[in-house]
Amino acid sequence: MLFKRFEVADLAHYSYGVGCPGAGEAAIVDPERNTDRYLDWAASSGLRITHVFETHIHADYASGAKELAERADAQLVLSAYDEGELYDVEYDHRAIEHGESLDVGAVRIEAVHTPGHTPEHMAYLVYEMARSVDVPEIFLSGDFLFVGSLGRPDLLGEDAKVELAHRQYDSVRNKLAGLPDGLEVAPAHGAGSMCGAGMSGRPTSTLGFERIANPYLNPDLGEQEFVEMILGSVPPFPPYYRRMKALNSDGPEVLGSMEPPQALAPRDFQAFIEAQGATVVDLRDKLAFAGGHIPGSLGIGTSGSLSTWASWLVPYDQPILLVAENEGQVTEACKCLYRVGLDQVKGCLLGGVTAWGEAGMPLAELHKISALQLHDSVAAGKLERILDIRSEDEWKAGHIPGSVQVQGGAFAESQDGIPTGDGPLVVVCRTGYRSTAVASLLSQNGFGDVINVTGGMVGWHAAGLPVE
Repeated sequence: MLFKRFEVADLAHYSYGVGCPGAGEAAIVDPERNTDRYLDWAASSGLRITHVFETHIHADYASGAKELAERADAQLVLSAYDEGELYDVEYDHRAIEHGESLDVGAVRIEAVHTPGHTPEHMAYLVYEMARSVDVPEIFLSGDFLFVGSLGRPDLLGEDAKVELAHRQYDSVRNKLAGLPDGLEVAPAHGAGSMCGAGMSGRPTSTLGFERIANPYLNPDLGEQEFVEMILGSVPPFPPYYRRMKALNSDGPEVLGSMEPPQALAPRDFQAFIEAQGATVVDLRDKLAFAGGHIPGSLGIGTSGSLSTWASWLVPYDQPILLVAENEGQVTEACKCLYRVGLDQVKGCLLGGVTAWGEAGMPLAELHKISALQLHDSVAAGKLERILDIRSEDEWKAGHIPGSVQVQGGAFAESQDGIPTGDGPLVVVCRTGYRSTAVASLLSQNGFGDVINVTGGMVGWHAAGLPVE
């Protein structure tokens, strides 16, 4: 048996290839939208993709399952338990029920219905039948069981989350019972994903170790205590999750071969912005963006979690234009944007910001400050408002005295939580990547004088400055 994990780092997403070399067949589980990578792996391994499986209707990225199944002429296999739910799949597929199995050569894949994260959630047991037909080797756990955690049960809203949390308790207690301790756990996400809280940085585990170390698998945990515990730990809810659920229910548009967007000269670029109301995404690093950018553009560089922050901050109902330093940045950015359903990339700036400036077009700057400069300015009473846009857990682990914490993605819908008072607003994150994105959004919305801490809390700690 061949087993391959594919990773999308900026979404902390894992998908998997399971292959039988003897039969020349393979299955892909939970594919992302860049389907070329799976076809290339299969071809290089001498395999033909015969099945494409999904564990559930995803909320954090646009699924590539429908497109991959079409391109590979493979059977698309999805859970049978979406019928009548808030989100159900509207396109053709083979519905699989709990306990059913499909063979990929000498590899057997058995469905295990594990509701909780979503009502239809399906995990899969993988048997290498040449070794054992009775004992599974791998548990493709999707968003049900993570390394160190479980999937959040609140994706369907406030009214449904309590019931789903109870169903998740039942899945943990009954669907995992009897499975061997040595079973390899291969989840769909790792640390950094918003699909659960408290995930380990390790991509895999064993069921035996999770029974020891995963707090939600503690056998002494009662049902009500479990429900309160998991509902009390969910991360902030990304609004774009609702759009992704609807998109994946309907079926994302088949992209096929991804062509690069049209390169527009500066005057044509500006004319497009004015005529179409386009959102400009600047892909350069934080210092380049701060030094000079197109007014109103969002600074979300390719050096960080572009998919995640674009999904939070970039509108889905507007065309997108890109500003980059080179062609490679544009290509990578398109993949990142398409992964979260941001398909409306209509062009990129020919010659970049250099050509823009040489054409006499206007440039804006994002004010920046170092950690030491910020400390001295606060001590002198020159700066008072500090907005920390990291997660609550990061903030609790240590923050600048007097700072206010609001998770940065929240500002796409509301400016609630911004500290009141006079003078500039200082925005800080861990390194300056996230704060550049949020500061550019606040500036775009006309929020006065915004200053970015370029080194973030890393610089603050390195300078030995005090934290709370």
